[in-house]
Amino acid sequence: MAETTTEYTARDFLHPRYWPDWLALAFLRLVALLPLPLIAAVGAVLGELFYYLIPRRRHIATTNIRACFPELSPRAQRRLVRAHFRSFAQAALATPISWWGSENRMKRLVRTPGKEHFDRALAEKQPVILLVAHFVAIEVAGMVLAPDYFMIDMYKRPKNLFFDWLIRTRRTRFVPRHGGLLIERREGIKPVIRGLRKGGSFYYLSDQDQGRDGAVFAPFFGVPAATLTALSRLTQLTGAVVIPCFARQRPWGQGYELIFQPPLEHFPSDDVLADTTRMNKVIEDAVRTMPDQYFWSHRRFKTRPEGEAPFY
Repeated sequence: MAETTTEYTARDFLHPRYWPDWLALAFLRLVALLPLPLIAAVGAVLGELFYYLIPRRRHIATTNIRACFPELSPRAQRRLVRAHFRSFAQAALATPISWWGSENRMKRLVRTPGKEHFDRALAEKQPVILLVAHFVAIEVAGMVLAPDYFMIDMYKRPKNLFFDWLIRTRRTRFVPRHGGLLIERREGIKPVIRGLRKGGSFYYLSDQDQGRDGAVFAPFFGVPAATLTALSRLTQLTGAVVIPCFARQRPWGQGYELIFQPPLEHFPSDDVLADTTRMNKVIEDAVRTMPDQYFWSHRRFKTRPEGEAPFY
């Protein structure tokens, strides 16, 4: 989705130990050629299998959903967990489309309701932070912006160097048109600030538990969640406008939506906790519209306030 210095080339991965990775790449490349309804059907079956075969992730998702939707019966909570596994597998299997699909195909598959809010802010020369959350379709839907905009993206480098190279090269495939930045998380926010000041737009995922550093405990579905305060600080430093932007997977291979909401008004305030709480509430409201598509298998409540028992 953005520009970065690729540290490796394909020649660095010719050793036989990387041959299984190349086979995996070939499989992904073939998946990218399949029609989306077929990917969705296969993904639904895989999701049901994952529900039974990955008990640790099932436990995490069940614990999260039980805490966030206490009003649901145990049976309804189980149905939501299973629906989440299906949605997750469908989106994961479709990820190769975002890596190899043509620009025309991407734009056919992804609708962008509300994008006038984004375009208006850019026309007014405002730096833009897209407030994104971990919905299953963030990879596929988000890539639709890359051909037309200078995007700033942040990612966590995987341990497998081959897949780090693959992610970097695939996410940056549209960079020569408009520039952009792909920033490894450990580089911090300074490259983000520079990119915003150069006219880039930051595709910012703010809803993972990354520990206590740079975080406060703000409610998420009524549960105290360690939440980074970077959105408030970045907005103060750059004068950026914050536009909530959420990815939706439409049912059974009908495509995706990247939904842009109006910019947040009177943000940031002089209260970081209030800003962070507001951010979580915006994400929570979006989750309620498509609860099966949020990353419930992530340990969102891993870090606990002092004195609280482990959540999982």
